[in-house]
Amino acid sequence: MAGPTESEKALITAACQRFIDDVLKPRFLPTVRPTEFNYPVDIQGKWQGSRYRFIQRYRSGFPDNLGEEFDAPFVRLDWLSRDRFNIQWHRHTGAWFCLHRGKSLAQALKLIETDGVLHPL
Repeated sequence: MAGPTESEKALITAACQRFIDDVLKPRFLPTVRPTEFNYPVDIQGKWQGSRYRFIQRYRSGFPDNLGEEFDAPFVRLDWLSRDRFNIQWHRHTGAWFCLHRGKSLAQALKLIETDGVLHPL
């Protein structure tokens, strides 16, 4: 299956970045609160082929790896065709599980906003 064109990717990226900045960060990461454990420091999005992943970035507060950072994806949009996506949830096992199929970008972002399973931890 062919993926989205570069111009489609740019439009999707812009919409997702607005969603991250206007919805996800204010709701789930209004401030960074360091702890002695792993704690979230950012929410971002990245393409991987024809899939757009929403990722929470963590920083370690553990003494043995203090300050090291890692990414933990929590939901992804699998591009199907023009403005149609499957919404995948990232399970604690590392596997992806499709929760919603064939949604428009607007529907997908609304589901990420309202479906608690799709929220970052």
